[in-house]
Amino acid sequence: MKDFDVTALGELLIDFTENGKSSQGNPLFEANPGGAPCNVLSMLSKLGHKTAFIGKVGKDFFGEQLKSAITEVGIDPSYLCMDEEIHTTLAMVHTYPDGDRDFSFYRNPGADMMLTEKEVPEELIGNSKIFHFGTLSMTHDEVRKATKKAIDVAKKSGAVISFDPNLRPPLWKSLEDAKEQAAFGFSQCDVLKISDNEIQWFTGEEDYDEGIKKLRSQYDIPLILLSMGKEGSRAYYKDLRVEVGAFIQENTIETTGAGDTFGGCCLHFVLKYGLDQLDEEKLKEMLQFANKAASIVTTRKGALRVMPSEEEIKKCL
Repeated sequence: MKDFDVTALGELLIDFTENGKSSQGNPLFEANPGGAPCNVLSMLSKLGHKTAFIGKVGKDFFGEQLKSAITEVGIDPSYLCMDEEIHTTLAMVHTYPDGDRDFSFYRNPGADMMLTEKEVPEELIGNSKIFHFGTLSMTHDEVRKATKKAIDVAKKSGAVISFDPNLRPPLWKSLEDAKEQAAFGFSQCDVLKISDNEIQWFTGEEDYDEGIKKLRSQYDIPLILLSMGKEGSRAYYKDLRVEVGAFIQENTIETTGAGDTFGGCCLHFVLKYGLDQLDEEKLKEMLQFANKAASIVTTRKGALRVMPSEEEIKKCL
């Protein structure tokens, strides 16, 4: 028996999202708490799971705001480090008319990059059923070492390893470096959440099924979850391929956090059913629930603080 359902390691930052214009016509930005791993944990906490986060923020105004935010949504903040010298990472999020986004990062360096191997809490990871990570904690040497140590501890403890590449090209020295670290993640994980553009980027295949086939020929990943935006999602498990259409919201304003919401919901079902006995019915249930939750988040500003409840998701279903 383990005390924590899901522990994640990675970035916790401020997403400055556009929120109208001033009387002078200047764009206004709202400081939303964000970072993909904590968005995933927030969704899981909303669904009643015990979660914890490993990462680093600056000991500054934004770092304190982020610590308060994750505590508020039920994520254990005990393993959040605060850097005395390096400031909290910031991201400016530009939203297009269709709700899609573009990012500009203030991270040269940012506090999330400064996590060290010594700051990885082995006892916590060993006491967690699922360990989740992405590639943004692998962009630089020091935090990359910390991430790999955490994965090693998680695997030795028998935890399910969950991975989301979460490609953000501006944060990498080169896309070849990003591809190398994504490949490492694929080689380690039991559950992979990957987006349509990421599978095309990594495999060079335009057809998603061909891309997944190519990925599976290289890596033994029990469950692959493909998010396709307005096209819905797919699950690939053993010889099964299950697809569920998207839930389109008329009042969508932005897509920030939708993929993380989807991923968190899928991990909820992994905790519920395990990885050994999934079937078409369970996978369909998983995707329908996750798609709907993601669609709800697209109608809200930010993500971490506004995850939908289980009752809200089921009501919409």
